[in-house]
Amino acid sequence: MSQRLRVLFLPPGQDQMVPWFNDLVEAVNCHHTLVIFDHQRGVKQQFQDIDAVIDFGGKLGTREMADAAAGRVRLWQILGTGFDHFDLSYWKGKRIPVANCPGYLSSPALADCALMFLLMLSRRWHESQANLRDGILYNPVCLELEGFRLGLIGFGASAREFARKVKSFKMRVSAIDVRDISPAEVADVGVEYAGKPADMDKVIAESDCVSLHLHLNGDTRHIMDARRIGLMKPTAYLINVARGPLVDESALIAALQEGRIAGAGLDVFSSEPVDAHNPLLAMPNVVATPHIAGITNGTSRRRAQFAAANIDRLGHGLEPLARIDV
Repeated sequence: MSQRLRVLFLPPGQDQMVPWFNDLVEAVNCHHTLVIFDHQRGVKQQFQDIDAVIDFGGKLGTREMADAAAGRVRLWQILGTGFDHFDLSYWKGKRIPVANCPGYLSSPALADCALMFLLMLSRRWHESQANLRDGILYNPVCLELEGFRLGLIGFGASAREFARKVKSFKMRVSAIDVRDISPAEVADVGVEYAGKPADMDKVIAESDCVSLHLHLNGDTRHIMDARRIGLMKPTAYLINVARGPLVDESALIAALQEGRIAGAGLDVFSSEPVDAHNPLLAMPNVVATPHIAGITNGTSRRRAQFAAANIDRLGHGLEPLARIDV
């Protein structure tokens, strides 16, 4: 028989409560008791009798909370995929089990955004809008995507979904990953070339669009540095819907300003929120969004359901899924 648990939710700001909060309440409250953390009250008292914590984005937990949770909280569920901003080593030291939301839960949204960037860049969106306002017809001349080579750096869930979406455009897809990309995956999404990190430079140099789909860590920070950006074709685009520091932003700005690459689609930046005076925001060959690639109603619903299912597993005495502390 399942145990009814007390679950503490560390909520986002008021401007981000919908739909995340509503979806979480609907998913969790039917089997458990959801309690909302109040930043105006003390930490220790709010962790009494708490069995599990759901941390929005993994950004809201503090060491004081971990101290209060130690020895009583049986799961710290991050309501997000990336955990580069989460003090995982401290939680490990406190022996608090930690899980994230796997990438497949946000992959449809990330792939949609990456495809939007590719379409806007190939259709020279900013130029077309300026011409529209100025009454100029039949310009600019845009690019068709058939035959375009898409280079996917990282071949996790979002990259695979992006590859599926571009199949209808008859694009050619290359993919790089640290693991072996299986023949079944190659067949499923139509990958023409599957390589390892040693093949990354080759893929970058041959691609008409390079799209990043990596976690941020010590090995991937600035993986697109000045040298690798320099390998790109002058007609190529760079897309990043993953993490801003994967790219050396100063090198990217220089390459765009000097016309050494054709454009960029960016949902993430090296520092966020991005400075309003960042040169990237004023460039006619850049399309950008404020870290919303994964912020959709579908992502909210799927993550809430996953978090609730992990709490249910806890109530049934089962091991939580997607643990990142082991």
